[in-house]
Amino acid sequence: MDTWEDDPADQRTCLICGDRATGLHYGIISCEGCKGFFKRSICNKRVYRCSRDKNCEMSRKQRNRCQYCRLLKCLQMGMNRKAIREDGMPGGRNKSIGPVQITEEEIERIMSGQEFKEDAPEHTWGNNGDSDHSSPSNGASEGNQPSPASTLSSNRSVEMNGYTAALRDQYINTSMSTHYQILPHLFSYAAQSGLLAPQPRSLYPQSHPLVLQLVAAEDLAPLATPMLIEEGYKVTQVELFALLCRLADELLFRQISWIKKLPFFCELSIEDYTCLLSSTWQELILLSCLTIYSAQIFGDLADVTAKYTPSDDELQGFSEDGMEVMERLIYLFRKFHQLKISNEEYACMKAINFLNQDIRGLSNTSQLEQLNKRYWYVCQDYTEYKYPHQPKRFPEIMMCLPEIRCIAGKLVNVPLEQLPLLFKAVLHSCKSSLTSYRTDPSPCVTTSSGN
Repeated sequence: MDTWEDDPADQRTCLICGDRATGLHYGIISCEGCKGFFKRSICNKRVYRCSRDKNCEMSRKQRNRCQYCRLLKCLQMGMNRKAIREDGMPGGRNKSIGPVQITEEEIERIMSGQEFKEDAPEHTWGNNGDSDHSSPSNGASEGNQPSPASTLSSNRSVEMNGYTAALRDQYINTSMSTHYQILPHLFSYAAQSGLLAPQPRSLYPQSHPLVLQLVAAEDLAPLATPMLIEEGYKVTQVELFALLCRLADELLFRQISWIKKLPFFCELSIEDYTCLLSSTWQELILLSCLTIYSAQIFGDLADVTAKYTPSDDELQGFSEDGMEVMERLIYLFRKFHQLKISNEEYACMKAINFLNQDIRGLSNTSQLEQLNKRYWYVCQDYTEYKYPHQPKRFPEIMMCLPEIRCIAGKLVNVPLEQLPLLFKAVLHSCKSSLTSYRTDPSPCVTTSSGN
């Protein structure tokens, strides 16, 4: 994509919303906001609706009010969807591709979603196109929910038939065949298990020690980073950003220590662990903040962010990427609060997310896949045993992992200077909803007792 320098003599405006243009994006002169909106809409196969007459005003201030009319104008002005790289990475697929003129019929097929259905039978949801290690095949149901089967492999989401307790026991107790073909499809599983009355049963013998080993690897002590501010002190943007950096440093250090304590630490190479951590550290930190450290994050840290007042320029310049991350984080927080994830479930979720064999550069993917399956079944076994009256609990928990990956990938697109405002907005919203219906001292995590 062609861009130009910040030259006052060449102040061009976006053909979509009239904001300051930053270059030639997907064939037409546009701003960063409309460029990103068009890419997300096409890559994620979004279908929007207009609540008015499909002729809403498009300006810098009004452009976010109707996504349907914004995408419609992008197409009408000639934005070329074929200029978007198929892998979703930054940069145009072919810089020589210019604007296109398409018929009203073609535009209608795009706006209605008909073209997406013909081009790709499996609709993608929340796919992080800007990350090499995005969730593999974030499939969706008609309700736009991410498929947890994507946490295993993009090519192995098959039907539930043939799945038995004996096979699950096999993966818990022994090493697995690399030719294993039958994996549970969680949507089928959820649908089937919802029809069955919960049956009391015992925990598989190997599940309990494996879960305990994972929990033992966790540092459950409170975060040591000071988050107490004296009454009346006004926190600046720079001070809040520095605090967020210190928190990230401590959380990252805890993830490194966690890896060394994993029960399967000796089964993989240091090179593979380095590759896994470099690709998943943001996801691990996000997951821990939503669970074991949630009381501090949504308590102490939220109190600090409340003492920070953003300027008008900061509010006006808040990016669309930041808005999307904020909305997704608030939704995910509410989901975790609803589920009240136990320490045992959290430890399994973390291991499953970390053991992602689809990350590039790994040398022992077969062993990673075996480990991933082992803890997948351990988590399923433990959850079904501990919560027999919640047959859909395990699928719901696994559905959170692709969303965490998506958020972590999109977070890197948010400018650093916008992070203080992003965290203030997220924590304020989550804490407000928490005070309205909180019944637990900890918003998300519960510690299960017994086996």
